[in-house]
Amino acid sequence: MTANADNTENVRDTAPGGAASSEVRALLRSLDGQRRHVLDTLDGLAARDLRRPVLPSGWHCLGLVQHLTLDVERFWFRAVVAGDEEVIRALPSGDEAWRVAPEVPAAEVLDRYRREAELADALITVTSADAAPAWWPHDLFGEPHLHTLRDVLLHVITETACHVGHLDAVRELIDGRRRLVLT
Repeated sequence: MTANADNTENVRDTAPGGAASSEVRALLRSLDGQRRHVLDTLDGLAARDLRRPVLPSGWHCLGLVQHLTLDVERFWFRAVVAGDEEVIRALPSGDEAWRVAPEVPAAEVLDRYRREAELADALITVTSADAAPAWWPHDLFGEPHLHTLRDVLLHVITETACHVGHLDAVRELIDGRRRLVLT
C-alpha cells in the first residue's frame, strides 16, 4: 500500500460529533492502560536509574520509552495507519530509536511519549476499526499482516504490554519496587 493523502474512506462518523465506535473506544482504553503502566512503572526513578542498563542487552528505561514513542506509537499510527509522508521520511533506522543522547532530559523523553500517544488517539478516534493501513513497510515486513486499524491496535497493545513487563522486571531489579504484586 502507498500513502494516501485523501484518506476519507478510512474515516467513519459512528456517532454524533464523529465519536469512535464502542469497539475502538474499548481498544483505546486497553492501550491507554498499558501506556499508563509504562509511565507508572518509571515514576519516582532517579534520572541515573532511568538511563542505567540493567539487563545484558544494554537497553535502559528511557531508551525503551523512546522506542515505544518512535517505533511503536508514531510508526504504527502516524506512518502505517495515516500514511503521513513526513513521518515516513523521518522514521528511525536500526536501533536508533533506542538511543537517547545524554543531554536529553528524561522529562523530555517521557513528554514525547505522552504527546505521541495523544496524536495517535486523535487519529484513532476518527478512523474506522475496519480501515486499511494507508502505508505498509514492505521492506521491513514483506506482505501486509495487519489489515485494519483493529489489527494495528491489537498489535500495539500487545507490544506495549510486552515492554511493560520488561519495565516491571527492570524496576524490580533497580530498587525492588513491584507495581503488580500477586499473592
